[in-house]
Amino acid sequence: MGDLAEQRASRRYGTSAGDLAASPFRADRDRVVASPFFARLGGVTQVVSVSGSGLLHNRLTHSLKVAQVARAIAERLIADPRLAPELDKLGGCDPDVVEAAGLAHDLGHPPFGHLGEQVLDRLARHRFGLPDGFEGNAQSLRIVTTTDTGGPSGKGLDLTAAVRAAMLKYPWTRLSHPRPHPRGMDDPPRGASEPSGEKGTGSSKFSVYVTELDDLAQARAPFAARLAPWQQTVEASVMDIADDIAYAIHDLEDFHRIGVLQHAPVAAELGRWVGAALELAELDDQLLAQRARRPGYSLEILRRRLHRRDSWIVNDEAFVAAVRRVRAELVDNLLTTPFDGSVEAEQAVGRFSAGWTARLIDGMSVVLDPPNRAGHVLLGSAQWHEVQVLKFVHRRFVLLRPDLALHQRGQARLLTALVRALEQWLADRYESDRLPRRLQDLVGLAEEEYSELAATDSSTLVGAVGEPPQGEAGIRELARGRAVIDFVASLTDSQASSLLDALSGRTAQPWSDAFVL
Repeated sequence: MGDLAEQRASRRYGTSAGDLAASPFRADRDRVVASPFFARLGGVTQVVSVSGSGLLHNRLTHSLKVAQVARAIAERLIADPRLAPELDKLGGCDPDVVEAAGLAHDLGHPPFGHLGEQVLDRLARHRFGLPDGFEGNAQSLRIVTTTDTGGPSGKGLDLTAAVRAAMLKYPWTRLSHPRPHPRGMDDPPRGASEPSGEKGTGSSKFSVYVTELDDLAQARAPFAARLAPWQQTVEASVMDIADDIAYAIHDLEDFHRIGVLQHAPVAAELGRWVGAALELAELDDQLLAQRARRPGYSLEILRRRLHRRDSWIVNDEAFVAAVRRVRAELVDNLLTTPFDGSVEAEQAVGRFSAGWTARLIDGMSVVLDPPNRAGHVLLGSAQWHEVQVLKFVHRRFVLLRPDLALHQRGQARLLTALVRALEQWLADRYESDRLPRRLQDLVGLAEEEYSELAATDSSTLVGAVGEPPQGEAGIRELARGRAVIDFVASLTDSQASSLLDALSGRTAQPWSDAFVL
């Protein structure tokens, strides 16, 4: 493993003079934590906007929990001597690597969480013609390799290859790399398929923009003989599962705390399905969809969707057992007593979170030849089904609430207006000397990147919508679009709102946020 360890640590083989940790992977973790992009996550939405109550996770606390769970998984895997041969063949599993990747994985999330991601992607592709659009995972890699300045080189954080590879949940670009692209596979990896109804737009999830292709190649080089180009590293797989666990457990915990996750509707949904599973299984898909708001019907829709997408693992007996376990531990235990801030209530939440996390981690295994839709580290069958049911509860009873949709529509309008206002400012030649310095720097950086791509591989600049850039003017237009998207994506929720107020003349208060300007 010695040679591989050296390769995994490149682009650097040790720590710089400014690093406190002796291990390069621990130094990576420290650099991520010291980054202003990491600090801003405290003001970025996880599911609903940060309220200041301290009861809801934000992207910062979510990242800390993902790192914690990822490290626990890695330590359990490497402590099992039976798994050592498999881990060695696949490139290793270092707890420091997965912890650093867990801390860094959400650095690119824009204001207002996944809603912001969707809005910026739509604007990036349709308004600016960017070949990649916007994707939070790819933005995270762009930050640690390009737009952050905390590393010794002044460009990116200069993280090791292993940590950068561990950040790549989806190690491909939207459209072009690797070739052949995994979205064309008969059974594409999770996230590689095109969104339903959007043929030709490329993968729905991806971790790399075309501007970071060199970083993709360099980070993945140590694994070239061990993994398919589209397959996660073991450490990326660990981080990905940890993210799923944190999402499935801790977000439910949040919404129980603030009274959003109510006992009656969840109990009705799970109880009705358990009591009428055979009857519901006889209904056709159209009738199910028409009655999706009735208790039990949405859960049956989930069961069928799992059969279509994940036939490699889905099992009806395991699904029934998962529904029964979630019903017993979530509905009949945690949700029976409303959260009131008491010691008893806090202890109940703690037992629920700790118990589920330990159960899911205990079910891990390592496989050399996983199905395309899974990584080399797998949840046990029972635990996999339980995660699907927990995530279903979160989506059905939190994400689909009309009151959340109401706020998100307003946030979408805010981000759209902010992007347009910054675009107009950039285009105003009378204001060119007064633009935010960071925005000017981002334009220069993107112009340099796109010019190089146009000279070496112009096909990467042709998106699913729009035409290739025409000459220097076309390159500059692309660069302006990329810069505006990078700039807005680096704001907190409140910074985005306050900046639009200032640009719209709705506030007379002088701007004093140096990180923004």
